[in-house]
Amino acid sequence: MPNIVHIIGAGISGLSAAVRLANAGYQVQVHEATQTAGGRCRSYFDTATNLTIDNGNHLLLSGNRHALAYARAIGTEAGLIGPKRARFPFVDFTSGQRWQLDLGDGRLPTWVFDEGRRVPDTGLLDYLKLSPIIWAGADKLVGDAIPCEGTLYRRLVQPLLLAALNCDPLEGSAGLAGAIVRETLLAGGQACRPLIARDGLSAVLVEPAVELLKKKGATVRFGHELREFKMSTDRISELKFGDDAIAVGPGDTVVLAVPPRPAAALMPGLKTPTKFRAIVNAHFRFDPPPGAPAILGVVGGLVEWLFAFPQRLSVTISNGDRLVDMPREELAQAIWRDVCKAGGVAGALPPWQVVRERRATFEATPEQNALRPGPVTAYKNLFLAGDWTATGLPATIEGSVRSGDRAADLVLARQRA
Repeated sequence: MPNIVHIIGAGISGLSAAVRLANAGYQVQVHEATQTAGGRCRSYFDTATNLTIDNGNHLLLSGNRHALAYARAIGTEAGLIGPKRARFPFVDFTSGQRWQLDLGDGRLPTWVFDEGRRVPDTGLLDYLKLSPIIWAGADKLVGDAIPCEGTLYRRLVQPLLLAALNCDPLEGSAGLAGAIVRETLLAGGQACRPLIARDGLSAVLVEPAVELLKKKGATVRFGHELREFKMSTDRISELKFGDDAIAVGPGDTVVLAVPPRPAAALMPGLKTPTKFRAIVNAHFRFDPPPGAPAILGVVGGLVEWLFAFPQRLSVTISNGDRLVDMPREELAQAIWRDVCKAGGVAGALPPWQVVRERRATFEATPEQNALRPGPVTAYKNLFLAGDWTATGLPATIEGSVRSGDRAADLVLARQRA
C-alpha cells in the first residue's frame, strides 16, 4: 500500500500542502474539523444581504508568488481580478484630498522620483528615511526603525503596515514590516498590482482545490476533528478522531495545519503565539457607482479600505478589538457614513452584514513573532503549517500558502531520503 500523507485542517495552508503533494503523485487524506473548507478565507451565503460574501476582504498582490502559483495549480488564476498597472486611489478625510498612488509596472520603485505618482506633499527624502526598516530585525519595533509621523507615514506607511500587521505599526515587528516593504513597495509596481477574488474566496481559492484533490484520488473528510495523537518514540503512530482511529504507517506523514490553539492542545509544550487581534469587515448590498475603483484607501476615517464588488460595497477595519463589542447596528451606521463619504454615494443604510473576526491574526509584535514555531517538530513524520508559523511574513494568504508549500516540500524530502 502506498505511503499516505494526512493533512489535518482544510484552511488555505492545509489545502496548498495537499494540492502540492497530490500533484506530486502522493496519496493524500485531508481531515477538517468543521463542515467547510477555507478556514478564515472562505465565502458563504448571507441572508441579511441576500448575497454570497467573504468572511474577510482579503487582498492579494501580483508579487505574492506562492499564492499565485497555488491559484495556477488549481486552475483559477484568472479568477483573481485586478488592473494592469499598480494604481491605488486614496481619499484623506482630514484634508478632503483625493489622489492616486501610481507604482507603475516596473521591477524597481522608480515611482518615488516622480512627484505626480507618489503621495502628494511628500519628497524623495521622506522615502529614503524609510530605508532602515528594509532589513530591520524581527525583535525591533517599527517605531524604533523609522519615524512614525509626517505626511508619508499617515497617508501610506501607516495604512499599508496596519493592513499587513493588523496592529498599530508603532508596536509591530519591524522585521515583519520590512518583509512586507521588500516584497511590495521596494519590488516596484510589477509586484504590487492588487488582485481580488471578485467571485468570492471560496469560488477562487477553496472549492476548486477540493475538487482537484478529489480528482487526484485524495479523500477530504469534513466534521473529522483530530482529538489526539498517539506517539511512538520519535514519530506519530496513530491519529484519533473521537471514536475513529487511523494508524499512521512507518512511511506515512502528517501535516498539522490548524490554528495555534488546537495545535497547542494536540502537542503539549508546542510554542505558539498567545495573543491575537480582531478584524472587522462590513458588507452592504449597494450597487457601486459607475467607475468606482475596485479598492479605495481611506485615510483619517473609521474605514480603512473600501472594496467595490458587483451589487456590494465592503470595508475592512484592521486592529479592530475596539469595535468587537460595539452594538452591531450602531457600528454598521458609522461604517456606512464613511462609505458614503469615501465612495461618493448617498442613501439610508442598505441591507448590511458586519463580520467581526475576534482572533483574525496573531499579534504581529516582536514578542508574539518570537513564539512562532518552524515547520519541523520533534517527530520526524510530523510537520506544521499555518500563517501563524514562522513564515517570515505577518498572517496573510501568501504566508499561509508559503507555509503549506514548505510543509509539502519537507514531506517530499522525507520520502526521498
